[in-house]
Amino acid sequence: MPHPLHDLLPVSLRRAWAVDGTCPDLDLYSLFRARQISDLHRTAVIDAKGKLCYTALDRKVRCLAVGLRQLGIGAGDVVGVQLPNNRNAVIADLALAAIGAVALPFPVGRGAAEATSLLRRAEAVAVIAATEHRGTHPAAALTESVASAAATDPAVGQPTVRHVIAVGPGPAPEGAVSFGELLRRSDPSAFVAARPDPDGPARILVSSGSEAEPKMVAYSHNALAGGRGNFFASLMPDPATPPRCLFLVPLASAFGSNGTAVTLARHGGTLVLLDHFTPEAAIAAVREHEPTHVLGVPTMARMMLDRLEQEREQDQEGAGKLPAPTALVLGGSPLDATTAAEARHAFGCSVVNLYGSADGVNCHTGLDTRPDPESTDGHGIVAGRPDPRVADIRVADPTTHEPLPDGTVGEIVARGPMTPLCYVGAPELDARYRTPDGWVRTGDLGLLDEDGVLHVVGRLKDVVIRGGANISPAEVERELSSHPLIRDVVCVGVPDPVMGERLAACVVPVSRAAGSAAPTLDDLGPHLTARGLDRAKHPERLLVVDEFPLTPAGKPDRAALRERVARA
Repeated sequence: MPHPLHDLLPVSLRRAWAVDGTCPDLDLYSLFRARQISDLHRTAVIDAKGKLCYTALDRKVRCLAVGLRQLGIGAGDVVGVQLPNNRNAVIADLALAAIGAVALPFPVGRGAAEATSLLRRAEAVAVIAATEHRGTHPAAALTESVASAAATDPAVGQPTVRHVIAVGPGPAPEGAVSFGELLRRSDPSAFVAARPDPDGPARILVSSGSEAEPKMVAYSHNALAGGRGNFFASLMPDPATPPRCLFLVPLASAFGSNGTAVTLARHGGTLVLLDHFTPEAAIAAVREHEPTHVLGVPTMARMMLDRLEQEREQDQEGAGKLPAPTALVLGGSPLDATTAAEARHAFGCSVVNLYGSADGVNCHTGLDTRPDPESTDGHGIVAGRPDPRVADIRVADPTTHEPLPDGTVGEIVARGPMTPLCYVGAPELDARYRTPDGWVRTGDLGLLDEDGVLHVVGRLKDVVIRGGANISPAEVERELSSHPLIRDVVCVGVPDPVMGERLAACVVPVSRAAGSAAPTLDDLGPHLTARGLDRAKHPERLLVVDEFPLTPAGKPDRAALRERVARA
């Protein structure tokens, strides 16, 4: 039996949001089906294969749903999904919702050992994985890993995975089920929707937080389509005009959960998908498909800005010109003022700084915010004004959880329609990160100013301890981001036999084609001093790279950078 996914919010709150219309009170497939009926031939997905309309997508969803049921997969079962950004990931999302199963998506970059651990911990009964992606073979690796775990490591518990469903060209690996065959041999007319409880589990988001293993967080249909759907509704100038969203982040990430559940099911929009991010492909997609919203992380935006600058330097035809979206929505890591200003100019649109996480927090600067996201008073990064239709946000004492007065720095806590049910198979995390009345403890430090605007200052635990003194990497990154020679920066702690840890700055310099030199440590010190940063907080190591390695979720890979600094 899968882990019980209890709701840690009071039932009366959940029901109140459904009754007053804050949440749609329908399961994700029913919402999608209503969108399909209202506009049969609207384009649902644009990927490398071309366009797929709502009706064609619905037929494929029904076929897969029938096939999954024939495999014995049904309501309440957890099914892993490891697919790149394409129509098959969307089909899988909707088919699992249609039969009342719970999707556990994770990006294709996660290795078989980590993926198998996620499946085991969630007690998944199946996994849908790609046969091949960029030289890797996830389906074959998972088939082998699941079989090996069952045979050789009984101490960790027998895997519950009964089926590996292989998606892609060529034959399925031995022991796996072909996704294509499931679709071809299934009769869509045999489909009957499960109609699961809208407040029941629909999806498990995988967090890249600070735990030894990734946290898994269970979300309901209402939390996704309602809470997260309300977030996106606030970025749509005309609610009657469906959005056209270019997702640069994986649909399998927490940020990517705004794809199928929100863009399609809640808002009836179009997903524009790239199976792998490159700045060249992203810029080409903006020009060709003219999305209303581009969703990515700040590092991706900086890489696109660099590419646009290279086009101008090379005097390419149409260099630097882009059709203006409604918004460039950036989340996953702090957005600095320089990037925000340059992106606003290059894309010709609002740049939305999104503060959010898989654990259940969301706040953003909105479409009408013109000032740069950096606070003028030095209090961190402006995250915007919390929206109670998404997540009410307080700043609380980290020990007592009692609310603190405006202007006081404390732990950011959140509770609202998008709040998840619970952590999966981890009651110790529920006890640590949820208060008795359901508030989510983010582990982030921030304050609410007199106007009710949230400022994010740093992390409770994300500190470098140098000789007993605490240094916040986020604080140093914020000040270094304004250096004229730096395009992107990540600060990490590296072990040191004398001081315990020392702070290292990993930087991507501005385009060297313009004649700029890479910064040195001697360049950084005076800049940080001028910005008011204590000398004890200055970086002592420097790593200059052309671009940052990215995690499967599209964020800068801090662990990989830390290893590179240690080896240097």
